[in-house]
Amino acid sequence: ISVLICRNYKGDVDMAEIDHFLPLLMTQEEEGLTCPIMSHGNVHFLWIKHTNLYLVATTNKNSNASLVYAFLYKVVEVFTEYFTELEEESIQDNFVVVYELLDELMDFGFPQTTDSKILQEYITQEGTKLEVAKTKVPTTVTNAVSWRSEGIKYKKNEVFIDVIESINLLVNANGSVMSSDIVGTVKLKTMLSGMPELRLGLNDRALFALTGRDKGKTVTMEDVKFHQCVRLSRFESDRTISFIPPDGESELMSYRINTHVKPLIWIESVIEKFSHSRVEIMVKAKGQFKKQSVANNVEVRVPVPSDADSPKFKTSTGHAKYVPEKNLAVWTIKSFPVTLACPVWKNDEMEGKPPITVNFEIPYFTVSGIQVRYMKIIEKSGYQALPWVRYITQSGDYQLRSNF
Repeated sequence: ISVLICRNYKGDVDMAEIDHFLPLLMTQEEEGLTCPIMSHGNVHFLWIKHTNLYLVATTNKNSNASLVYAFLYKVVEVFTEYFTELEEESIQDNFVVVYELLDELMDFGFPQTTDSKILQEYITQEGTKLEVAKTKVPTTVTNAVSWRSEGIKYKKNEVFIDVIESINLLVNANGSVMSSDIVGTVKLKTMLSGMPELRLGLNDRALFALTGRDKGKTVTMEDVKFHQCVRLSRFESDRTISFIPPDGESELMSYRINTHVKPLIWIESVIEKFSHSRVEIMVKAKGQFKKQSVANNVEVRVPVPSDADSPKFKTSTGHAKYVPEKNLAVWTIKSFPVTLACPVWKNDEMEGKPPITVNFEIPYFTVSGIQVRYMKIIEKSGYQALPWVRYITQSGDYQLRSNF
């Protein structure tokens, strides 16, 4: 393993210090104590792994670790936007572009332009002749709204809002919910001309408490994280989400709701032993959401022993297949609102007790009840714009432990 590419921004850490990183990492891996921050003398290594690459930041000061990690993950995101796949080969094939990006992403140890859409305006992967017009720095790099270019025009002005909630759930073998929470994101696809000002209103409990309104369903959001375009001071003072949006697709915000979640898809499993080498398991899936809702692309993943010999399946709907490399039986159902059954397989007894996992997606529905109350679009030219809202609930880490 060797250093592919290196950039020393401040010159206060010797370039040779990186040679100590790999021996430290291997020692920790052998001891089973891998740590995201390692030290050698007064130099600290903060690192992440992506595919077959290690991205390592070095510092000899008490740096803000969360800032460093946020930057490293941003580097991965930008490089992936440029090269599709971020791996050793894509770095070797694009040394010049990588160095240009590193120089724009950070200056003297401080993150600078990290928006890939803006970077792509003046760092391209195509060879171009030097022209005076092209040497001018885009205004997006120097103005206060670095995430949006000026002069954007659309024939039809629209903004699409996706509210996507993922459910993390763990149910024990007795059917009790051990842990549950909701992780939500609000994503935008903005097709608006000029430099519009947007204001987003949600049924936020804290906002309703501030304004003295307490009508209807409200939600309490925790760990709220915003895109850099949102005016944080405004949100902190009166909970208004006010911003000039990036053009195209972006993630406006994410949040977590720590609440007891009723399992939306309930799984029952019954085991029946016929002999030492023959076992039959019945798996039933039942939807526990509103009748008008439908779960799409449902996938029930049932653990299978590693020595299973030719498992056989029968399904009342959908289809089941054996995935031997993952020791799983995967039952796929396009959509369902009713109880379904799948007698799974005949084989040897299970070793260990891996949980059943479920993947699904329920459109037009949020389990928390979060709602977009309004989206105001203000632009100096006064054009009319259409906001569209879509709600989706999907599985996150959704596990149900079984008795078999």
